[in-house]
Amino acid sequence: MKIEILGTGCPKCSRLAQNAREAVQNLGIDAEVVKVTDLNEISDYGVMNTPGLAVNGSVKSSGKVLSTEEIIKIIR
Repeated sequence: MKIEILGTGCPKCSRLAQNAREAVQNLGIDAEVVKVTDLNEISDYGVMNTPGLAVNGSVKSSGKVLSTEEIIKIIR
């Protein structure tokens, strides 16, 4: 599984990345959490408000910091 954090590196983006890593750890799954900071790549996903969260290439959220629990529900 590939989880992408879409954002330029702002504090909200960093918090979302941390919550995603915690979700992966809590579930005990094998997943790669990567940050996508290139604005062209982010816009290719159709995300206009960061941070965004994509799972296996599919955008699941944009414009808000999801909690660890919300991310767990998404990736289950």
